[in-house]
Amino acid sequence: MSVIHLHPNDQVAVATRDLQPGETIGNDRIALAVSDQIPTGHKLAVTPIAAESPILKFGQTIGYATRAIHPGQWVHTHNVTAGELHLEHEFCSAIPAAPTPVMGRTFQGYHRANGKVATRNYIGIISTVNCSATTSKYISQNFPSELLADYPNIDGVVALMHKGGCAMQYGGADHRQLTRTLAGCARHPNIAAYIVVGLGCETAQASFLMENEGLVQLGTPSRSPTRAPLVLTIQDEGGVKKTVARATAAIKELLPEVAELKRTPAPVSEIMLGLECGGSDGNSGVTANPALGVCADLLVAHGATAVLSETPEIYGGEHLLTRRAKSPAVARKLMERVQWWLDHTAKFGERLDINPSVGNKQGGLTTIYEKSLGAIAKGGTTALNAVYEYAETITERGFVFMDTPGYDPASVTGLVAGGANVVVFTTGRGSCFGCKPVPTIKVTSNTRLYERMIDDMDFDAGRILTGESLQQVGKELFEEVIAVASGQQTKSEAQGIGDEEFCPWTWGPVT
Repeated sequence: MSVIHLHPNDQVAVATRDLQPGETIGNDRIALAVSDQIPTGHKLAVTPIAAESPILKFGQTIGYATRAIHPGQWVHTHNVTAGELHLEHEFCSAIPAAPTPVMGRTFQGYHRANGKVATRNYIGIISTVNCSATTSKYISQNFPSELLADYPNIDGVVALMHKGGCAMQYGGADHRQLTRTLAGCARHPNIAAYIVVGLGCETAQASFLMENEGLVQLGTPSRSPTRAPLVLTIQDEGGVKKTVARATAAIKELLPEVAELKRTPAPVSEIMLGLECGGSDGNSGVTANPALGVCADLLVAHGATAVLSETPEIYGGEHLLTRRAKSPAVARKLMERVQWWLDHTAKFGERLDINPSVGNKQGGLTTIYEKSLGAIAKGGTTALNAVYEYAETITERGFVFMDTPGYDPASVTGLVAGGANVVVFTTGRGSCFGCKPVPTIKVTSNTRLYERMIDDMDFDAGRILTGESLQQVGKELFEEVIAVASGQQTKSEAQGIGDEEFCPWTWGPVT
């Protein structure tokens, strides 16, 4: 196929390869002569498009023509504007039937004392503030892979460092959100044990974190799950060097205990999959994202959880999700989060449609509406069961949504804090991403990217462009998720990527 025409009503098709002026292309729906050079993943008109009229892709409006566009011409930022959509936000008008349950499938996971199941086995260092980040890093650097060679069941000691933690209102919304994020990561099933490291005078006090979140160690077979973790402040310990020494000694004592844990069979229903896309291109919404949607549907059928995110990147397509909401309350909460973002960006004189990024546009995405419609495909086709605020603990199974920014490190950090124990990250441009303590599977939208960045990319969904079945590729991705959840190492893990990507979202003023 030279082009893919996604919906009978679409006036555009997507190029599956670079098209040259003068060549004739077509499929069972269209046949036309190409007028312009059309890069892979970009759009060309297949019917006449009048100036100021809406342009349809996926059967939905992705923008408006700024001038008349003729069949065979390139359709992109030079002749398209986002304009203003007038969407009908119907609530619960198209709730899908529940998928047929699938029972009995398992993966190899670590069972925690609180009943959760982990996909990795880390010791964590929770840094309360940027002022303790370097100290936390120094502690983790005392545990290189060669030192841990005697403990093959331990994936590492990871320092969860960040740039915030002070100059915010004590007890305010931003402080509470940071506290929720740190606590979510501390109690994440992939963190077998942890210590907390602060400076001592910061706003994000360790005592506030411990008291408001009731944090305890998860526990292992040889220890009670109710003991308190070690909390250190640099000022009380007498400086960085002394803090590093005490924390290092404490972690060395934890190593044998954490190493006791072994992988044993767990139901696939214990997988919580974070759905993320970044560095998208025009093929992301055609291949990688809908293939991930198939995978998400399969997980939901197995009783598992799939979590869509990035509120600014569902903008223009949120009406499709409100129709799938299982209740009006769920639909209303989604719309409240979209409205919050509209108000939030307006305070800074900006708009929510400032996306796509430079790289997105180079890859063929023209407006935020087009990007959002493709991104939503990651969520599959099942009912939307719940909407969560950033880093809120996810308790509902099935397909759910978390309010996060579109900035990938911050978004994935929220998903991990909410409980995601595997992340699938689709990309069309080549985002090199990992986020310890959770494995990240990178899925490419085109084969050329997969082959060029083979050391970083785990799975090629670009095969769909050459005729492979979307359903089959989605099923293969489902199997990849189970394999990674069972311990198969991802490309980012193999390269040690993920120590710097912990990025709690803070949206309030820095004073």
